[in-house]
Amino acid sequence: MIPPGLLVSAPASSSGKTTLMLGLLAAFRARGMAVQPFKSGPDYIDPAFHRAASGRASFNLDSWAMEKARLAGLIAQQGSGADLILAEGSMGLFDGVAKPGETGSGASADLAALFGWPVVLVIDASGQAQSAGAIARGFATFRSDVRLAGVVLNRVASARHETLARAGLAEAGITVFGALPRRKDLVMPSRHLGLVQAEEQADLAERIAGMADFVAAHIDLDALRQAAAGTLPAPSTLKQTRPPGQRIALARDAAFSFIYPHLLESWQAAGAEILPFSPLGDEAPPPHADCCWLPGGYPELHAQKLAAASHFRAGLRAFAQTRPVHGECGGYMALGTALIDADGNAHEMAGLLGLVTSFANRKMHLGYRLARLASDLPGFAARTLLRGHEFHYAGIVEQPDAPLAAVVDANGETVAETGSARGRVTGTFFHLIAPAGEGGLP
Repeated sequence: MIPPGLLVSAPASSSGKTTLMLGLLAAFRARGMAVQPFKSGPDYIDPAFHRAASGRASFNLDSWAMEKARLAGLIAQQGSGADLILAEGSMGLFDGVAKPGETGSGASADLAALFGWPVVLVIDASGQAQSAGAIARGFATFRSDVRLAGVVLNRVASARHETLARAGLAEAGITVFGALPRRKDLVMPSRHLGLVQAEEQADLAERIAGMADFVAAHIDLDALRQAAAGTLPAPSTLKQTRPPGQRIALARDAAFSFIYPHLLESWQAAGAEILPFSPLGDEAPPPHADCCWLPGGYPELHAQKLAAASHFRAGLRAFAQTRPVHGECGGYMALGTALIDADGNAHEMAGLLGLVTSFANRKMHLGYRLARLASDLPGFAARTLLRGHEFHYAGIVEQPDAPLAAVVDANGETVAETGSARGRVTGTFFHLIAPAGEGGLP
């Protein structure tokens, strides 16, 4: 039985979606409910916070990168047995790319339309009052296949401010589930790629408990739950992604943690064994593994420690002589010859690729990627078409190896970051989301 759901979204980023989402997950959990969280779009960080708040693993749903069957299968598999589904949107409700991908543009609204989830719109009421009604009405009527359940007002300054904003929403005929006063102490710390990772926050449980109390005190949880709805389109059998090996050595610590939960779940469902190891702990890949996978993360914050991890580097080099090794983004940088930090200091990396990257002159690289492999990648043969997402601030100083793939962005424009291949070692700046299906192919 798949439970009804709601999509928590907003007109724009930084409106308070995550605060509300975590507070709702924890508040419903405190009531004894099993709530299944999901995250719209290619976010590596938020699912870990969802898990901490709900006690259930959270999974990414991406309408640009995932086929409808994959989306429906994930929801059917993970939502089974839950009392409620809560999905957190990304950016603004209707924000996506210009050209559709597998199922849509990547907009959160695509998921609401596809699965019939009513939208709870978080409106930052700072600097406005009755005008919140006009914003909500616009969002309620923008797409006929998306239904607005109601609004949560955020960052309300006073009782008078709340009264005025509610008056505008009443005139627009929009339900208000509650109003959250300004609370700077509940804001999660962040860095250049988003929130500081969940495992790095020693006081995370206390923060989430505070959010739960805050949300429960100001939101009508019963009304919100009653607004949930949804249907699951067929087929709902999960499409699995082939694992890169039977026994996968997976780098896993504060420097390497950006890997999509649905990939790990899919690999394990196919019978693969995940063997975690810590490069920061100077651990080598387990010698009985069939392949090694280094996810993205923050190697630039730990470059000096990685450069000193001689056992890790020597073990990785020995491993690569006989078995495949792949790195994504931060993992790709760690496979290179050197990483130059923001102060211009060069740190020795594994040297399995000739790549040299630098943070001395930061520039954001962000967006969806469609890649046609020129060489084999663990789990995928050459010529396979993959969909992924790239988000980093590193620049390439040297990239002497053969390109791994021909890469374009969501508009079909050529991307210079092709990845690298040398022998059994491969790397990409994009994070794999799923193999490409039939939707939106050029």
